[in-house]
Amino acid sequence: MSNSAPNIVALQMCSGVSAEENMQALTQALHTLPTARPLLVCLPEAFLVFSNNGAATLAMAKHSKYYQQQLSALCIQHQIWLSAGTMPEPAQNNKYYAASHLFNSQGELLASYNKIHLFDVTVADTTASYRESEFTQAGSDVVVVDSPFGKIGLSVCYDVRFSSLYTALARQGAEIILVPSAFTVVTGQAHWQPLLTARAIETQCYVVAAAQQGTHQNGRQTYGHSLIISPWGETLCELPAGIGFISATADLTQLHKIRRDMPVQSHQRFREHLL
Repeated sequence: MSNSAPNIVALQMCSGVSAEENMQALTQALHTLPTARPLLVCLPEAFLVFSNNGAATLAMAKHSKYYQQQLSALCIQHQIWLSAGTMPEPAQNNKYYAASHLFNSQGELLASYNKIHLFDVTVADTTASYRESEFTQAGSDVVVVDSPFGKIGLSVCYDVRFSSLYTALARQGAEIILVPSAFTVVTGQAHWQPLLTARAIETQCYVVAAAQQGTHQNGRQTYGHSLIISPWGETLCELPAGIGFISATADLTQLHKIRRDMPVQSHQRFREHLL
C-alpha cells in the first residue's frame, strides 16, 4: 500500500428500519473522515433502510429522490465522492431496484448500478429463507465510471459469487471494484473474504467492500468484516466487527505494474462466455 494519504474509505454500518435515523448516523460518521481530498466514501448495501420486509422497502422507494438530494448535499458539504451502497429505486411490476449510486464531490449523480444477481437462497440462520426477487427487479447493465481514483466498477453483495461479472468489469477498464454488502453471518464466515480476495486477484483490481454488521432492528444478523484488498490479493485494511470506517490508498502505479508483469486479461481464452 502507498504511504500517501488514504483516498478510499469504507464505512461499516448497522442500519435500522428508519431511513431518517440511518441518514443521521451517516451524517455523523462523515464528520470523522480523513481530511485529505479527493476522497471516495463507500457505504454498505441497504445503508438507507434495512426494512422489516420487501413491502416496506418498496414503499421507501417512492421517496428515493428526496434521499438522493440529501446525499448530494452531503457530497458538496464534505467535498467527497460517495458510493451510496444500495437504496431502493422504483421499478416496474410493483418492484424496486437495489440501486447503487455514485456521486461526485459536486453532488452530481454520475452513475447508477442495479444489482444483477438476487439473493434467493436458503441459509441455516434465524431468517432461513431469503427471496430477494419477490420485491426486487434485477438489473442487467455492467457499469464502470471514470473518477480521480481510477475507473470504478460497481457491484453489490451476492454479485461477488459470479466471477463473469467481475471479468466483464475488468474488460471495461475497472481498476477499483466496489462490493457494498449485507452478508449473512453463516455465508460470511464461510465465503466472504475468500470470494473478495479471488475477485481482486483475478481482475487485478482494488476491491472495496463496505459491509453491514450486527443485529438489526428487523431481526436480521449481518457478518460485517469490511475489507479493502489490493490487486495482488493483499488485505490492506479490515474491520471485522462494530461500526466505523477503514481507509486505504489505491495506488494505480502498483496496479499497472501488476498487470504488466502478469497480463492475465490478455491471456483470457474464454471471452465469448463473459457478460
